Amino acid sequence: MNVAQPGTGTVSHTQIKICGFTRPDQALAAAELGIDSIGLVFYPPSPRFVTIDQAREIACNLPPFLAVTALFLDATADEVQAVLDAVPVNLLQFHGTETEAFCDSFGRPYIKAVAMGSITQADEYCAGYRSARGFLLDSNSAGAAGGSGDTFEWSRIPRALPAPVILAGGIDADNVGQGIAAVRPGAVDVSSGVESSRGVKDTAKMQRFVAAVREADRKLASR
Repeated sequence: MNVAQPGTGTVSHTQIKICGFTRPDQALAAAELGIDSIGLVFYPPSPRFVTIDQAREIACNLPPFLAVTALFLDATADEVQAVLDAVPVNLLQFHGTETEAFCDSFGRPYIKAVAMGSITQADEYCAGYRSARGFLLDSNSAGAAGGSGDTFEWSRIPRALPAPVILAGGIDADNVGQGIAAVRPGAVDVSSGVESSRGVKDTAKMQRFVAAVREADRKLASR
């Protein structure tokens, strides 16, 4: 997922990532809606965790040019590399205490998650990851992978970060338009907001979410 210009999204196209797929048919349904990336969770405590075999089946059934993002939380280098050796991954996403050197060591672009539930100075935190392609601002506290369905105060997002903002944390079809208008993110990332139960995506909810993002983009473009 190539996130938009540093600091903001474009008024014409906010990129969409849907995270936490566990079933190939649901990932394919999302791809057919024209999203930009799907996320696969390689963090065993998560209800959305997938094995390497499950991830490979999901990824290999997707159309070309759809980015596959692999999510990790304090995994070892060997664990990350095992995924990269077996699954066609385009982008890495790190949610733990990984250093910039670790995140940057795999030769792939990466996103660094910012746990807005416990990090008070997001600009200082992000300054430590200058090589990141984007910063995923989530509502969770440090040590959690997100997907809780909770939001955070968008006014806490710094006006300028070293890379584009990816807005996450409790967004759904009902509030994503407000989030786009307030934050102007390069991308939005949803998980629980498009689920019927944890790890089970709802096609109708995904359709509503994508439509809400596109409507928000249209409103910004008409200003």
